[in-house]
Amino acid sequence: MRLIGAGLPRTGTLSQKVALEMLGCGPCYHMVNVLGDLDEALLWRAALDGESPWQQLFADYVATVDWPGAFFYRELIEVYPEATVLLSVRDPESWERSMRETIWGIFYGDILIRDLSTARCRVDPKWRGYIELMQEMWERSGLFSGGQDTESDWMRSAMQRYTDEVVATVPSDRLLVWSVSDGWEPLCERLGVPVPPTPFPHLNDAGAFAERVIDGSLLALQEWRAQGAPEAAGELSASGERPGS
Repeated sequence: MRLIGAGLPRTGTLSQKVALEMLGCGPCYHMVNVLGDLDEALLWRAALDGESPWQQLFADYVATVDWPGAFFYRELIEVYPEATVLLSVRDPESWERSMRETIWGIFYGDILIRDLSTARCRVDPKWRGYIELMQEMWERSGLFSGGQDTESDWMRSAMQRYTDEVVATVPSDRLLVWSVSDGWEPLCERLGVPVPPTPFPHLNDAGAFAERVIDGSLLALQEWRAQGAPEAAGELSASGERPGS
């Protein structure tokens, strides 16, 4: 493992993944790997329960950014003592706005992707396990927990607290504090590679997140419908619950 991303989701982590792979620091693990194979959530559940499935998770990777990996940055810096730690940061107000439209919203918001995700949870046990895992991780992190987050600056303060904790925890000679606006140069200098002759990649994390939730939910519901599941609709309506309800 050459690089451990400690930055929170919604800090340009998809751009980081692509950029690192362009620099030869890849494959890079990211939440998209979990969303592409929900069985991965079982290994992260084991990690949350105190096990150490790092070799299984990262056998084919030389970097990790975004959650779930960033949640475990304290453990990973001990397991991989030579790895650089990348703390990606972002303006707190724009970060909070992005969170409310995506990750926080899927658990607690009044937005369409929450409704679609809830519907998928009722018909897709793997998605339900993933959502339950993610919600528990976020609440354990102290970054948000539902009711507190209705206060206008609570989430922003929590982000700053998290950033300060990472800076205090990771040895300074291993840590690179960086934002997407910093571009190639700091990454390339730390990794000891030349700056590419191409613009730094800027991917729409929020758009990709929404598309994955919407497309995955609609596909799961279509498959459920095709299997003749409407006969069980009444039972599901009675027993299903929204994540976070």
